[in-house]
Amino acid sequence: MKVIIAEKPSVGRELAKVFGANTRKDGYIEGKGYSFTWAFGHLLQLAPPQEYGYYGWRKTNLPMLPQKFKLSIRKVKTKDGFIEDPGVRKQLDIIQKLFDEASEIIVATDAGREGELIFRYIYSYLKCKKPFKRLWISSQTDEAIKEGFRNLKPGSDYDTLFSSAHCRSVSDWLVGMNATQALSLSAGGKDVLSLGRVQTPTLAMICARYLEIKNFVPKIYYQIAIQVDKDGQLFKALSTDSFDTKEAGEELFAKVKDVASGFVTGAHIVDVEAKPRKEPPPLLHDLSSLQQEANKKYGYTADQTLGLLQNLYESKLVTYPRTGSRYIGDDIFATVPQLISSLLEHPAFGKHAGNLQEAKLTKRSVNAKKVTDHHAILITGVKPSHLGKDHQAVYDLVAGRMLEAFHQECIKEITKITVESEILFIANGTVIRSAGWRSVFNDTEDDKKDEDNAALPKVKKGEELPLADKVLLEKQTKPKAMYNEASLLKALETCGKDIEDEELRDAMKDSGLGTPATRAAIIETLLTREYIIREKRNLVPTTKGLAVYEVVKDKQIAQAELTGQWEKRLEEIRSGASVQQFKAEILDYTRNITQELLAAGISLSQKTKQEDHVNADIAETEINPK
Repeated sequence: MKVIIAEKPSVGRELAKVFGANTRKDGYIEGKGYSFTWAFGHLLQLAPPQEYGYYGWRKTNLPMLPQKFKLSIRKVKTKDGFIEDPGVRKQLDIIQKLFDEASEIIVATDAGREGELIFRYIYSYLKCKKPFKRLWISSQTDEAIKEGFRNLKPGSDYDTLFSSAHCRSVSDWLVGMNATQALSLSAGGKDVLSLGRVQTPTLAMICARYLEIKNFVPKIYYQIAIQVDKDGQLFKALSTDSFDTKEAGEELFAKVKDVASGFVTGAHIVDVEAKPRKEPPPLLHDLSSLQQEANKKYGYTADQTLGLLQNLYESKLVTYPRTGSRYIGDDIFATVPQLISSLLEHPAFGKHAGNLQEAKLTKRSVNAKKVTDHHAILITGVKPSHLGKDHQAVYDLVAGRMLEAFHQECIKEITKITVESEILFIANGTVIRSAGWRSVFNDTEDDKKDEDNAALPKVKKGEELPLADKVLLEKQTKPKAMYNEASLLKALETCGKDIEDEELRDAMKDSGLGTPATRAAIIETLLTREYIIREKRNLVPTTKGLAVYEVVKDKQIAQAELTGQWEKRLEEIRSGASVQQFKAEILDYTRNITQELLAAGISLSQKTKQEDHVNADIAETEINPK
């Protein structure tokens, strides 16, 4: 009998259905010579400190550095404290029985780092020695599942993936357990102040941005705006110079020769630049970019988007969601015309799908060398039916981005007119000559957000035109915007560096904070710990979060780039780098941060007891986006 183990019951049932197995048992399904069983996500975790002899929270125990890590059954909280989850114990016993009877074990947990860890921990805990094979698929469609079973991989092919996952698990335990106890004890021991390898630098980014905004002092400055008349079509231009004082602005403002001042021609066209610009289509979505888009367009949290996407994946409508790649290989590209055809009857995308059938597809997102464990997120070609509003919205983001990514360039004409009227003024405008990929969602806001003219009239260098109006504008400098989930996810990819170029940002992902699959959970953890709150769409630190930040901001544990380097090291282990060297370095790091936090000698007990977790002035502060 062959035993197939999935990550959760819904996937196990779907696999059984594909094989025609339908005899339901307690904890598994049988039929056609197969038994299909499942985990419930992580059944096992690294054992807590007391199982290594570290009882109570004592400075003398720190740092806690177990010689060998043990596995422990997942716990649930009861009125008597934490106990083994009885459902997990029962399922492990069922899996043990099936493994003992198996002629072959096939691993069908999610094809990624965490999915591999879930199975390997079960396999190790049950002391199973039987060889196993690995199902590695990027889609849950029947054909993809069947094709995957025809091409099972030796389990040993994924040993380095497990090593990377286990090192991540161990490093999170070492840093989280030791740092949390060290800070909590340093603060007086009355409150649990949770810290984590990725959680803490993420909190530091949010707090630093908040304090930067709170302490920002706006600077008042002045600019002159004019309206130039070209045969009845008015266009706006702004002075190239700004003025620190109103008096300086008023002095020059009075000299500008407009119609009201009695001048027929007050604007001299100094220069006209009209340059065509080709804007390439965006890359396909990975999980992080899709979460950002869903947050900007619909206000979905990162966790909500992941949940909706996972549902679509299990319903066979989209490919593997937890991918960090925005590229596909030539083999997948060969299926794209068929995927596009599946959208011909889509109410919003049907016309675009029809146009693309006749066009040469752009291959910007096609690069097999940049595909990691899974390619970018695509639809599968299975037509959805009766989707709820939220599921449809996320499905359409995937489908629409696929059409955008293989569409033609957007061709624009960027016009810049330099006008002289005592001083120099600039008028900018953009005209889209061929919308290309931008026609899919008809979204041009990003292009025109800083422009005063949607289009500019045809003018010639040397022309003298009437100046219809002038105004002295009082402006003020503005701080950066507060982090929301979209901007935070983007910042986590590059450890807070402001990088707009999507390909350069994509190249830095290996050294970002966390992974696309874990960032939603990081945000939710900070919310659960009451370190941050959601205020409308912004992520705002609480008093408790700010108090913790004040203690750790100069410590190694809060340094985003340093933590990003650990993430890069974990990816290198996936490629065969030394596990022992990584473990030695993480042990040294743990010793250092533990001593740093124990030596802090501060007390946060009164601050963390406060009922109000938000600074009183947060609600009164108006945050102006940059």
